[in-house]
Amino acid sequence: MAKVCSMPSTWARSDPMGEAFLVAAEWYDGINAVRHSGELTWDGRGAFTLDGPTDRQSFAATDLRFGETRPGKIVYRRDSVPDFRLILPEDIPPGLAARLPAKSEYGAWVDRLGLGKAVAIFGVVSAAAVALFMTAPDWLGPRIPASWERNIGEAMVGDFGGRICHTPEGDAALAKLLAKVDPAEEKVRAGIANMGMVNAVALPGGQVLLFDGLVQQAENPEELAGVLAHEVGHVRERHVMTALLRQFGLSILLAGADSSVTNGVFGLASMGYSRDAEREADDYARARMAESSISPLGAAGFFERMSEEYGDSADAPALAGWLASHPSSGERAEAYRDAADGDARYTPVLAPEEFAALKSMCEEDPDVETFDLF
Repeated sequence: MAKVCSMPSTWARSDPMGEAFLVAAEWYDGINAVRHSGELTWDGRGAFTLDGPTDRQSFAATDLRFGETRPGKIVYRRDSVPDFRLILPEDIPPGLAARLPAKSEYGAWVDRLGLGKAVAIFGVVSAAAVALFMTAPDWLGPRIPASWERNIGEAMVGDFGGRICHTPEGDAALAKLLAKVDPAEEKVRAGIANMGMVNAVALPGGQVLLFDGLVQQAENPEELAGVLAHEVGHVRERHVMTALLRQFGLSILLAGADSSVTNGVFGLASMGYSRDAEREADDYARARMAESSISPLGAAGFFERMSEEYGDSADAPALAGWLASHPSSGERAEAYRDAADGDARYTPVLAPEEFAALKSMCEEDPDVETFDLF
């Protein structure tokens, strides 16, 4: 039988068992731009040979891989020669096709499964990944070791860039207030940040900050006690890492936080808890205030005033960020009023001069850094 090398006249020879082992072929050797024509032969021992008037070469079948399809043709490549191209007719005899790399349109595993099954599996895996991402903070947050949480907190905010206010009288008053709402032997760390936002935040590692804007809004120490106790509740109920994971994702544990104090402040200040977590923190606050004979009416008055000033929805203005992620101020004011015991004898949580020392801390601290919103 004469050899025919033109691609349109597809032909093949067969061995005595009827299995095709030779087919017309065209190829580029990967060295120059000359197109070679001839035949592809399978040697029966794991290798192919290309033989034509202008080129002859042999290579292992494992070196060949599927490249692409063209109208009426299939293109193969060689791993060892990146620019090599072998062009065969689309209707390759089954005996030879079985020894060539399988055709791939979407990728090896997709082609093996079929596009429909692959899409279905991808959908299930994607849904599972989303479900894991959404639920992981709830079970992972409380299980993060306290030492890790402290390190994360220090890496994120440090000393808030020198914006924590200190005076001897103010520090003593804040310590007294904290002792009333945090009876645990190992106290959380509390501070007042020289920032004008009406906000407070619980940080990783057992730190709580009241922003000076909120301190200036308070009309009596019982109002501050309610806010401080609420943030301590987030720490004691292990809400902080759960919210942090939900807000910033698991990468916060692996890559740390932005070194910019400003970005860290706004990120933490806008960190939202679930409504259930907010109510748990309020429950904790009311319980601690009751144990220390602190009137909850002060906190009720604070929330009523905030409701009148900023509105009673969860969409509070940005400057009242502490209110924005919490249950409505009216709802919270009512809960604190309901907690008041008409027969109880409440004692002032701080003396007037101690409350005044808290109010003036940031103004009287000569070393504190300032922070401007605009």
